[in-house]
Amino acid sequence: MREIVHIQAGQCGNQIGTKFWEVISDEHGIDPAGNYVGDSSLQLDRVNVYYNEASSHKYVPRAVLVDLEPGTMDSVRSGAFGQLFRPDNFIFGNLIWSHPPSWSCRRRAA
Repeated sequence: MREIVHIQAGQCGNQIGTKFWEVISDEHGIDPAGNYVGDSSLQLDRVNVYYNEASSHKYVPRAVLVDLEPGTMDSVRSGAFGQLFRPDNFIFGNLIWSHPPSWSCRRRAA
């Protein structure tokens, strides 16, 4: 069995990654809310490569979405497949220029 963690970084990476999840979800019969709505057992055959099955029988992408600012994350979240992701899939951070330079990163709750 293979398990893939999909990492999307930056505006472009998140835009392309969002399209990736739309296509993969369609191939596996997963709707935008994470429910299986397919009609073939082949669709579920390797669904665990990209998704974790939650206790509510919903499929959640195994993904990390990263950006320096929350704008791109807000676009993904408000898009057609935004509810597919868990809030802790989204990470954004700001570069804080101080002496010495430091990096602050925080998780954003939905």
